[in-house]
Amino acid sequence: MAVIAVLIGCSFVIAVGFLIAFLWSVRSGQYDDKYTPSVRILFEDKTNHHK
Repeated sequence: MAVIAVLIGCSFVIAVGFLIAFLWSVRSGQYDDKYTPSVRILFEDKTNHHK
């Protein structure tokens, strides 16, 4: 039964770590990309290939 308490404690520490990493990524602007690379190509300027 002591193993269950250790596993729950480890799971809690890992979950808190992931929560901190997620909050850090949101605050640092990791999810601020308004146009993903797959959509960004649709809005690029067309280049002229005349020589």
